[in-house]
Amino acid sequence: MKPTSTDDIRQSYLDFFESKGHTIIPGAPLIPENDPTVLFTTAGMHPLVPYLLGEPHPGGKRLADCQKCIRTQDIDEVGDESHLTMFEMLGNWSLGDYFKDEAIKMSFEFLTEVLEIPKERLAITCFRGDDDAPKDEEAAKFWMGVGIPEERIGFLPKEDNWWEPAGQTGPCGPDTEMFVWMQEDDPKGNPETHPYGWMEVWNDVFMQYNKQPRSSGNRDDNRSQQQSRNRDSEIAASGEAGDEMEFVPLKQKNVDTGMGLERVAAVMQECGNVYETDCLQSIMDRVKSLADAEGLKHQRIITDHIKAATFIIADGILPSNVDQGYVLRRLIRRAIRSGRYLKIEHDGTFTPTIADEVIKQYSNIYGNLKSKEKEIRDALSNEELQFGKTLKEGMKQFEKAVEKASTEIDGVTAFHLYDTYGFPLELTKELAEEEGLKVDEKGFKQSFEEHQKLSRAGAGQRFSGGLADQSSETTKLHTATHLLNAALRKVLGDHVYQKGSNITADRLRFDFSHPEKMTKEQIAEVERLVNEAIEADMPISFHVTDVDGAKKEGAIGVFDDRYGNEVKVYVVGDFSCEICGGPHVASTGMIGKFKIKKEESSSSGVRRIKAIVEGGGENIEIAEEDK
Repeated sequence: MKPTSTDDIRQSYLDFFESKGHTIIPGAPLIPENDPTVLFTTAGMHPLVPYLLGEPHPGGKRLADCQKCIRTQDIDEVGDESHLTMFEMLGNWSLGDYFKDEAIKMSFEFLTEVLEIPKERLAITCFRGDDDAPKDEEAAKFWMGVGIPEERIGFLPKEDNWWEPAGQTGPCGPDTEMFVWMQEDDPKGNPETHPYGWMEVWNDVFMQYNKQPRSSGNRDDNRSQQQSRNRDSEIAASGEAGDEMEFVPLKQKNVDTGMGLERVAAVMQECGNVYETDCLQSIMDRVKSLADAEGLKHQRIITDHIKAATFIIADGILPSNVDQGYVLRRLIRRAIRSGRYLKIEHDGTFTPTIADEVIKQYSNIYGNLKSKEKEIRDALSNEELQFGKTLKEGMKQFEKAVEKASTEIDGVTAFHLYDTYGFPLELTKELAEEEGLKVDEKGFKQSFEEHQKLSRAGAGQRFSGGLADQSSETTKLHTATHLLNAALRKVLGDHVYQKGSNITADRLRFDFSHPEKMTKEQIAEVERLVNEAIEADMPISFHVTDVDGAKKEGAIGVFDDRYGNEVKVYVVGDFSCEICGGPHVASTGMIGKFKIKKEESSSSGVRRIKAIVEGGGENIEIAEEDK
């Protein structure tokens, strides 16, 4: 019998790919490890970047999982038929094993034989081709080979059918996307010729290129090698394309797929949208039970945002004004504003009540939701109470703006109310109308767009050249974090654990648990120990074991549900033993001189070290086991 519930679809997918020789691996946390290019895990492939670039995975060359994801770029679209901030992505991967032909055959088999979707309701898109890569007629041929007629196959440009690297550089390639006809009448054309009526449910990415700065030997100028290296770093940081970037065929060709679980559930449950699927509908019903006013979009916003917030808090993030904590705060506050629109009146706070239903629907799969239930409720309640005070302060600013206005609230003021006090434009317009005023919406939009440009520029500068690019410089610095972690534990004690890292081509940033500021003597001793380990030129190797085995041999790691049955333990001589995915240099002597530049507070009970390495091998040899 075909699966219809969200839980059954998820399990059927994993069972199907396990039967095809795939190892089922656990999904990664929402907060990426050692990847400063993104705040959240946005796709199943992000935790697998090292393996897509050639690292051997403990699970083998065929993998599958269900990955929880957060995407906030479309946050303003939440409330329509299909957009979600937090969703589950079903994925299967080939790490240098099968490629287009077999991937397409398995996708078609799951859609038509397991889900029993008639092939007449399916349509496909493939990459149209451009100056970087040719038209993907090969994928189209394989689709016709399994029974998809030519008129159901469209070709779309790079913005639709191409997967960019997780960072500015890295593995990428054309993709082929699968669509289901969602209207009651007969299917029409394909998403290229008839874009309305088709809903995308699955995406097979064929990673056959490595996007990288164009090598100096291929440029026409006579810049020195050092100038060329500097320019390469600038290109990677800015994301410039054109003749400064090139797409080089990968030696290891991979397949990376992603199927939106909620969208497939909408298809199988014959819903008009994702919010009517079983799990989300239950959360929506809880929202409706508390509301004293109608408003479908606001009901959906609360459903989506509190679900996302619940998962983020369960993964260890609390509301704040920076990074993931800021995104979390924004989600909660948008939900609270929608609650006010719906005239939700509840004793004290209402958001924990919605979270209760999220936990009820998903804790059978994600056990940390139940174990972190108190933390989730407390964080939501505290933020809701705090935002109530912020709204009062915002009203004071609004009243000042009214006093200065003649006929309208200017756009800069409207954006200030939005950005600083959390007032959506709709709320400001409603309040202004009560005062007989209008709002300069064009000015608001201009201020908003300028803010976005500045944010993107800052993020691009901050996250440029992160570990995801696997360059020689980041490889050296990544290896240095292992030595730093071990040295900190030797100097400060075994209570020290890594709490996060951010590695660019220029420096490492390492967060660790420690209750107080380090002394100058402690910093000097840590630096000495790391440099001694580097000068000893110790070999670096890894072996695969299970979690219990890693614990018994004293490997450093936070042992939670992010690990599967097998893990990789990297050993640096007799200095460090740590769970990690790689990559690392072959021996410590390749790292160069280690220098701590700054030690500071990161958050309560967490300290931060910023450090650099000078010199070291120009052409880094990767540890033999990492090749």
